[in-house]
Amino acid sequence: MAMGDASVLNNFRIVLVGTLYSGNVGSVCRAMANMGFHDLVLAAPRICDDGTDAERMAVHATDLLANSRVVETFEEAIADCAFVVGTTARGGLYRQHVKSPRELAPSLLQLAANGKVALVFGREDKGLSNEEIMRCTHLIRIPVDPDYTSLNLSQAVLLCCYELYTAVGSYVAPVEKSEPAVMARKMRLMEIWRSMLLTVGFVKEDKLDHMLQGFQRIFSRGVYTDDDVSIMMGIARQAEWAADHKPRNS
Repeated sequence: MAMGDASVLNNFRIVLVGTLYSGNVGSVCRAMANMGFHDLVLAAPRICDDGTDAERMAVHATDLLANSRVVETFEEAIADCAFVVGTTARGGLYRQHVKSPRELAPSLLQLAANGKVALVFGREDKGLSNEEIMRCTHLIRIPVDPDYTSLNLSQAVLLCCYELYTAVGSYVAPVEKSEPAVMARKMRLMEIWRSMLLTVGFVKEDKLDHMLQGFQRIFSRGVYTDDDVSIMMGIARQAEWAADHKPRNS
């Protein structure tokens, strides 16, 4: 892919989780169209109005609105994505490795050259849950004045898409031997590690979810390709086998 090739933007998906207002959905479509993005998925929307504002706010992006998809769960929205970028305005232990859209844009463009990237935006009233943040491989926080940190949903989408659009000419796409692993595979990896950690006695049941959040951070930043996931799955399965076949003292 040549530098400056905006076709890489076709490998980004905008995911809106639990959206409340149809006008915001329409405004997001308009923002996406302005910046050359076309893939929109609504995960478990909770539209609380009559829905008529969506088309009005989309203006000339009604085709994008018509082609948007609605799915029942966040996991379904990201299942075929290799990388998931969550947006958060809140802090917390597992929200510390955030970067601004401008900082992260060049590396996201490189990732998108090899696999689908989801840009995830949470609910208007409370954002993304901790469980949803755990599914993200990267986190974005948009720099704003600390006295007023609340952004409209479509504003947040526009800012993130703008930084990606303007960064298109500043990267060289990498060449990766193995296909990137999609989120369905990565979530399966976490299920296998959950079982293995209990089997080998690495962690107690009451501490398991907290420990898995730490592993998720590690995997998210380093386990990118399908080959990587296969290797990590193999390690986990072998550890379980070894624990099950360990000789018992008489």
